[in-house]
Amino acid sequence: MTSEQEHYFSADPSVPFKRESLTVEAWEQQFPAVSGAGVFSRGHLDHGTAVLFRETPAPTEGHLLDLGCGWGVIGLAAALASPAVRVTAVDVNERALLLATENAKELGVTDRFAALLPDQVDPELRFDEIWSNPPIRIGKAALHELLLTWLPRLAPGGRAVMVVGKNLGADSLQKWLTEQGFPTTRIASAKGFRVLESRAA
Repeated sequence: MTSEQEHYFSADPSVPFKRESLTVEAWEQQFPAVSGAGVFSRGHLDHGTAVLFRETPAPTEGHLLDLGCGWGVIGLAAALASPAVRVTAVDVNERALLLATENAKELGVTDRFAALLPDQVDPELRFDEIWSNPPIRIGKAALHELLLTWLPRLAPGGRAVMVVGKNLGADSLQKWLTEQGFPTTRIASAKGFRVLESRAA
């Protein structure tokens, strides 16, 4: 993991904070957002998340978890796509949460979008869907721990939708998730990425 990558997964990145604006295209809509130094995908929409938006239909209702939310793009897009969607966005990077909250305010969805540290989320809360471009580069053990922390919080009948690079172990992750009791299928494949859907155990 490079020093820059380490900043993405730090609680308080030490790199100077400079905001960068961008326009997001997601689920047949466009909206402005602000990213920043020390946060994943600064100044642009990363390729994996772009694939996720192109290859899946937008969620239409329910309580969603945006896991590893960064500056909030997946959760924000979901909240904008449907007024029946409520989002809890989670990240360990406090700067990312600040940006996600700022973006939600600018987009007028703060009544349905909350960006929180993991330990700020009610442990009894259950989610209809989990959406994520998971932080694969934190390492297999840490990733597995992350997923086994949050996937059990799916409500009965719920699902998780994740985009993972093929070269970063998408196929082995699909197998591992199924072995953990979360039946996982590949629902799309494009530009070197897999979109995986895991069902609640």
